[in-house]
Amino acid sequence: MVDRGASALSLPDDWPAHPDPILALNRMGSFDWDLDSGLFHMDAQAHEVFDLRPDEFDDNPVSLAGRVPSTEAHRLDALVAQAIKDGSENYGTYFRLRCRDGSLRWTHTQGYIRRDETGRPRRIIGIVRDATQEMGELEARREQAAQDEARRRQTNVVQLTTAALAHARTVQDVIDVLKDTHGLTHLGATSLVMGLVEAGRIRLIAEGPAGSFVPGTDITRIDEPYPMSEAVRTLTPRFIESPQEFADRYPILWPHITDLKITSAAYLPLIAEARPIGAMGLLYSDRYGFTPEDRNVLIALGSSIAQSLQRAMLYEQEKDLATGLQQAMLPRTIPSVPGVDVAVRYRAASAEGSLGRDIGGDWYDLIPLPGGRVGAVIGDVQGHDTHAAAVMGQLRIVLRAYAAEGHPPATVMARASVFLHELDTDRFATCLYAEADLSTGVVQVVRAGHIDPLVRQAGGSCRRVTVAGGLPLGLSAEFGQLDYPVATLELDPGDTLLLCTDGLVEVPGADLDDGMQALTTLITGGPTDVWELADLLIDVAEERAGDDDVALLLLLRRVPDAQQPGGRLQQHVAPGDPEALTQARHMIRTAVGAWGARERSDEIELVADELITNALMHTEGAAIVTLRVLSGSDRRMRVEVEDSSSALPRRREAGESGVSGRGLLLVDLLSDVWGVEARGGGKCVWSEFVVRERT
Repeated sequence: MVDRGASALSLPDDWPAHPDPILALNRMGSFDWDLDSGLFHMDAQAHEVFDLRPDEFDDNPVSLAGRVPSTEAHRLDALVAQAIKDGSENYGTYFRLRCRDGSLRWTHTQGYIRRDETGRPRRIIGIVRDATQEMGELEARREQAAQDEARRRQTNVVQLTTAALAHARTVQDVIDVLKDTHGLTHLGATSLVMGLVEAGRIRLIAEGPAGSFVPGTDITRIDEPYPMSEAVRTLTPRFIESPQEFADRYPILWPHITDLKITSAAYLPLIAEARPIGAMGLLYSDRYGFTPEDRNVLIALGSSIAQSLQRAMLYEQEKDLATGLQQAMLPRTIPSVPGVDVAVRYRAASAEGSLGRDIGGDWYDLIPLPGGRVGAVIGDVQGHDTHAAAVMGQLRIVLRAYAAEGHPPATVMARASVFLHELDTDRFATCLYAEADLSTGVVQVVRAGHIDPLVRQAGGSCRRVTVAGGLPLGLSAEFGQLDYPVATLELDPGDTLLLCTDGLVEVPGADLDDGMQALTTLITGGPTDVWELADLLIDVAEERAGDDDVALLLLLRRVPDAQQPGGRLQQHVAPGDPEALTQARHMIRTAVGAWGARERSDEIELVADELITNALMHTEGAAIVTLRVLSGSDRRMRVEVEDSSSALPRRREAGESGVSGRGLLLVDLLSDVWGVEARGGGKCVWSEFVVRERT
């Protein structure tokens, strides 16, 4: 067989070959493997590599089984077989061999496959060498790379966690960030416990995994023998590297947590502004000990968590203060007013950002007035902070005071604007004031930059009531535009007046008119009960989670059980405003009919129109029209027109072709009695009409 192989491959006569001196100098051994005979010849240096004496090897590869572990042997056989199969000329690999003393060491082999002219493999010539040093260096590089990767991963977790904590607004937000699967668990922690320092005690706010709470540890003293207390007391972290160490150092706590299979733990003090505000514990169930790098990373992370936790605590404190201030500024209760059902709601904003952003200056108010009337107010002070809430409280009080003094709606709004302008603030406010006479259903509405009201009729349909308005409060006084037009609408029994702030209507990216239309549709399909409707509307605002607060007031005029006596209505008529004059006439006609004096409505309306016209033509400024029912020996309807001029009206002869001069004659002819009264800087011209008692 050897001769045939030699003739085919022209093999040298001195086969097997003698070791090359150069290989020996490089501590390499050579081998010559005859694939036909199966003989595996090695030189002396190769024997040393395999830790064999020459008499311990019989040139049979099977005899190397004691030196090459079976897993390595299978891998080598597969490597050589694949090289032979795919026509490769050589192969090379590292493998481990077992030395005489039983230790393993790395070895490198490289073989060259010789084939005959048919391509059949006949012989493999190669080398083996000790690769302990280079593999050691390789393993060291791999280990270093693994450590670098672990360090990068830890640093990345710290960065991601710190970035997430930057958006945490509340203490619970901080806990949620830390418990998130992309948070501290990437550092290997199984669970988290956390406590806050309060009045010399530690209050637990995160209890670790479900079912792990230790009774009696929800509030602990700082001097108690617990790891969290110790970290707070000493201001230094506590690293527990084994279960035995945990049991030895904290024998009171350990028996309660043995079921958690904790293998190590790290308790970190949370320090902000040089004082402890709490402590955090990271519990591990699959690691022992902490490297210096691990400790540094955890300490750095604890510092970041402490800063975020302090911000969250300050935010919650200011939020509680601001919310308390705002609640104090809103009406504590809504008075019960006969003839109406009233529902009010308030929802704070949910905007992210600076402290106090989830409070605002929105408010509502209901003001009982004499003569069966009621005033409804909705408003919004610019801004979302404690200052806005404080301004809102002051503005609400003065609006209530001006309305209770008996001023007409336009005057109430104008005086409130002057007050806000003179207040030491740069804020303005939008507002809508509606004064309703519940006996007639007549509602006078004044709007200062606010959104329009809505009316839902008893049948369920809802409409937006367009009200001509003036500038927002504060701005109208600054620009000297204090004239607020008064609109008049009617509420039939069963109708509901809805006043709201823009937080209920405005949607980012949508038009205000679209928002009003959507609100109108929602109210049309909503419940008939005002309290249920208010709940529905505020729930919609809650689901939207907008960045503006919402105030809402619903006023339902009930169907009266019996006819109620008339009351008092008042209207402000500005000069040069024909619409206001028309609205005043409409108010008088509606009220006279509702108060059971329809048989004299034409006379009353004509006299009132004459008195108003005289006031506007012969004086400067606006006229204030008041219509009231007087009781006594007989029932009378009284019309009053007040102006700012002290000049008394006088009768004049109009002449045959005169256009003017007939007004007072008409008043005298149609009225049962009339007269003039001095009113401070002006006068009041009044006229009374006897009407039959209502049945």
